[in-house]
Parts: sequence; C-alpha cells; structure tokens
Amino acid sequence: MARGGARNRSGPRPDPESFRSESRGYTLQTLPAEGYSGPAPVFPLPDPSERELDVWEWAWSTPQAAAWALPSESWRHRTVALWVRTSVRVEDPDVPASVLAQLHRFADQIGLTTAGLAEMGWRVAVDETAEAREVKSSASSSGSSRDRMKVVKSG
Repeated sequence: MARGGARNRSGPRPDPESFRSESRGYTLQTLPAEGYSGPAPVFPLPDPSERELDVWEWAWSTPQAAAWALPSESWRHRTVALWVRTSVRVEDPDVPASVLAQLHRFADQIGLTTAGLAEMGWRVAVDETAEAREVKSSASSSGSSRDRMKVVKSG
C-alpha cells in the first residue's frame, strides 16, 4: 500500500498568481479561446466510423487541441482517439455505466474537463473580443430612453 508523499489531485491547487508559485516557476499554459485552427491528424485507430470521424474533427477544433498539436504532446493523439471512440459508444442508451466512467477518465487525461485542464496546467484564454461584442450588442438592443418609457394614466 502506498504511503506518504504527494498524490494526484490531493490538497489545494497551486495558485498561478501567487508569489510562491512564481518562485517555483509554476505557470499555466494558456490555450486559445477560439480553439485550434490547424488540421486534424489522421485518426490513429483502425476502422473509424463516420460518427467517430465527425467527433474527431470536432475535438480538433477545441482549445485543448492547440496543446495536443504540439510535438511534445503527439503521444496524446491515441488517447484522444480512444476518448472519441468511447464518446461515440456512450451515445447508445444501453451502454453500461463502466463505459461512462471510462469516458470521464479519458476526458480528464486529454484536458476536456475542468479537473483535466488544471491537472495539465492549461487554461483557456478569456475571449475578450466576444465579451465586448456581447456587451455592445446588449447595449444597442436596449434602444433609447424614450423607447423604454411608458404612458401612465392619471387618477
């Protein structure tokens, strides 16, 4: 039985903004909010279905794919493909719960969950342009103050 020592996901997460994390060199790799725009590699598992290829293409458009595309992360492609295959399999309503657990485990390993992102040391950039567009469109759709007024009958 294992004893002592640090364990995966035990204790509080390091704060990348703290002085201690800075002195230890701990930083998070920022992934682009708009996702990865490069080409998806060839699906590495044999005999992919059409649905698997669709999910594979989608996976390679996510922000996490920007990290998977790095040469140092090319070993992760097979795990992404296993996540894709399992993800398609769980679309069947009669799938056993054990397969759902595998899907979650794969999602953690490739950074598709919040815990997985933190474990990899990744964070998705804040899309400030999209936020500004959203604020601007909500402000412009409210109309003028005259449009918002209503007539109240007296007495």
